[in-house]
Amino acid sequence: MTIQPALQLRDFIRNIPDFPKQGINFKDISPLLANGEAFSECTSELSVHMPDNIDAIVGIESRGFLFGAALAQLTGVGFVPIRKPGKLPAETHSIEYDLEYGTDTLEIHRDALSQGHRVVVVDDLLATGGTAAATIQLIEQLGAEVVACLFVIELDFLNGRVKLGSTPVLSLLHYND
Repeated sequence: MTIQPALQLRDFIRNIPDFPKQGINFKDISPLLANGEAFSECTSELSVHMPDNIDAIVGIESRGFLFGAALAQLTGVGFVPIRKPGKLPAETHSIEYDLEYGTDTLEIHRDALSQGHRVVVVDDLLATGGTAAATIQLIEQLGAEVVACLFVIELDFLNGRVKLGSTPVLSLLHYND
């Protein structure tokens, strides 16, 4: 699922050429976060696309925390963080996944979700889809169901949504560079 780009939000995304390395055009959300009206509009736009009967919003470290927590507060739904290894204090469940240049690991508290919970995954950016796909697998291993993934930005040319299979995906802004 996609919507037309919200041009007013696009004005608050800064393009940083060749960061963090040559050839990458980094989409910096800092100006959007720094502007209360733009951040509020972004969260409101995401909330419009929340499915019904959600038990939790899952935010991916770290910028997914910003949008996910704000969305959880706005909609009255609980928030569950997905973290890098060693950051969660209670017993965790983890998944290792492949990156273009190696592997990474994500963790969730074992008691954060359970069988039958319906969740929405939120992050700032969908690029290659590896992190979001690993997050979906991690959530499903706990018995919960991912009913949608919401992103502020999607880099369409990287085809990341393909890795998310049949999970509905909504991105507010789309870029082809």
